[in-house]
Amino acid sequence: MTAAKRKICLIEDDEIMGESLADRFGLEGFSFDWHRTGGDALAALRRQDYALVISDIRLPDMTGDALFEQLLAENRSLPPFIFITGHGDIDTAVRLLKQGAQDYITKPFDLDALIEKVLDIIAPEGELGPGGLGRSAAMRQIEAMLHRLAASEASVLITGESGVGKERVALALHQLTGKSKPFIAVNCGALTESLLEAELFGYEKGAFTGAARTKKGVFEQADGGTLFLDEIGDMPLSMQVKLLRALQERCIVRVGGETPVPVNIRLVCATHQALQEGVINGRFREDLYYRINVVELRIPPLRERVEDILPIAHALLADIAAASGRTAPTLTPAAEHALKAYPWPGNIRELKNALERASLMSDGRSIPHDILFDRPAPPLNGQQDVASSLRDYLAECERDFIVRALGACQWQIQGCADSLGISRKNLWEKMRKLGIDKRTDSE
Repeated sequence: MTAAKRKICLIEDDEIMGESLADRFGLEGFSFDWHRTGGDALAALRRQDYALVISDIRLPDMTGDALFEQLLAENRSLPPFIFITGHGDIDTAVRLLKQGAQDYITKPFDLDALIEKVLDIIAPEGELGPGGLGRSAAMRQIEAMLHRLAASEASVLITGESGVGKERVALALHQLTGKSKPFIAVNCGALTESLLEAELFGYEKGAFTGAARTKKGVFEQADGGTLFLDEIGDMPLSMQVKLLRALQERCIVRVGGETPVPVNIRLVCATHQALQEGVINGRFREDLYYRINVVELRIPPLRERVEDILPIAHALLADIAAASGRTAPTLTPAAEHALKAYPWPGNIRELKNALERASLMSDGRSIPHDILFDRPAPPLNGQQDVASSLRDYLAECERDFIVRALGACQWQIQGCADSLGISRKNLWEKMRKLGIDKRTDSE
């Protein structure tokens, strides 16, 4: 779904209710228009496409059901409608469901439950949420926090296991503060102490052997933007002292130089280590810890947010295919099940490696479960997993059978439906459900 078609049309004349919904939509990263009258909303719905309409039934100039029925009478292709209703209007809401409305909620309602309904519509399973970090409640809370942090200059510490996507979260925060400004990332654990100092603060010409010219460090390169220091816990103590001084004085001195250079950066640090333990055992300075840890964001491992696995996998497959100029392969139902069943100790980094390998080994159209791993696929545990696996296996078999039948009929829908003994409409429904497309499934 394109960004333009992810927009929500909110129709609510109550200022308190509207402000509450608007604030939450903004924190969740949803794009929306807020209309206070039915007339304004009607004009907007005739003018542009929306992914979803959320409308109160009682409006000052017309009722929500009258608006919905007017649009139906115009034979328009309508987005899903969710109606907000009081107990006295439930009969109306039920009638609207019979006419094609998506759902209704009664006042007072659980805002979290409404957000789940919205996500199911504008970011269905298999798609990342509007903020691009994930569908899980944990990642949506982090996205909401990023919107709050964007208005401040507080230093942020992002924690979590290796490979969970800490840099992606840092970049998301940076983009909320201004995409035109620089975002510079450095892995503190990948450089020796001397190289790290030169990388952070730069150096003057002739400062050391090989310094043939003056070079700006990442502090200067990130001036006005965001400096992301990954694996800050691996920074040597002597460098921690110099970093603390630079943060306190908001200026740096290049290696081999004497002149202070003022810098203005937003600092975001990340680590997979427990820095508090490092403070206790003397490996990390306590004053620096509190300086960089104004706000801490913990990114859960992938195994704790299973609902994010498929959306992330689909996004990664699209990126992998784009890099090679190919169409992204689909994941078979059994492959999707295998992805969700595996614990991913290496998190997103391991998932990306598995998908890159599987993309190379696949036929270019789809990825079956048996090529996802360079070892036996994860075993299934429990009755529910076995049942799910059987459904996935049967769906995969049905898909393969229909694709071969379509190929035998040169992709003539009516002829294939006749050969399968089903109706044309039934065949179309199965093709849509199983993701069968002539462009990707034909030889």
